[in-house]
Amino acid sequence: MYCTTISSDAIYCSGAVTLYPETGKIDDGDIKAHTHQCIKNLSHILEAADSDIMKVLMVKVFLSDMDNFAEMNSIYIQYRGDVKPCRTCICGCKTIPLNTNMEIEPLAAV
Repeated sequence: MYCTTISSDAIYCSGAVTLYPETGKIDDGDIKAHTHQCIKNLSHILEAADSDIMKVLMVKVFLSDMDNFAEMNSIYIQYRGDVKPCRTCICGCKTIPLNTNMEIEPLAAV
C-alpha cells in the first residue's frame, strides 16, 4: 500500500493514512488516535527501509479540517522531543485517500 524510494542518503515515502494493518480499515477514532496510527504506520515503513522515525528530516501533514490541527499537533510533538523535522501542514484537503481525515508523508535519512 505504501511506496518508498530509497536513494543513497534518503528515503522518500508516500503518505501514511490512519489505516489499521490488522483490519485493513480506518477506525472511527478521533484525530488524536488517527495521528498516533499514522505515526505508527510510518515507523514500520521506515524501519523496513533501515531507518526510523528519529531520522525524519521533513514531513507533510494533510488535514481535512484546520480545526483538527491543535489536537493533531498535541500528539505529533510527542514523537520527537525538542528536535523536530521541518513540517508543512496542508489543511482543508477535500479528499484524502480512503476518506480519512489525515495523512502524513515523510522524507527520512537512511
